[in-house]
Amino acid sequence: MEFAMATITVKNIPDELYAQLKKVAKANQRSINREVIYAIRRAVVVQPLDVDEWLKETREIRERTGKYILTDEEIEQAINTGRP
Repeated sequence: MEFAMATITVKNIPDELYAQLKKVAKANQRSINREVIYAIRRAVVVQPLDVDEWLKETREIRERTGKYILTDEEIEQAINTGRP
């Protein structure tokens, strides 16, 4: 079974964006074309949410960070002085 595949042309890609795309493609051992397809797929295809896995990860984060309790004054001070 053959599938028809569309072709698109992307114009005016900023040089720094193209350089980054090329770097990422090389790191992932993909051609630039394959990297573009991968990026488009990630941007448009919604992955189903595994609620049980999400809850597990959320609980693990809560366990690791639950001991850090900020007072209203500490939050106010961070807002007023900026964060490092």
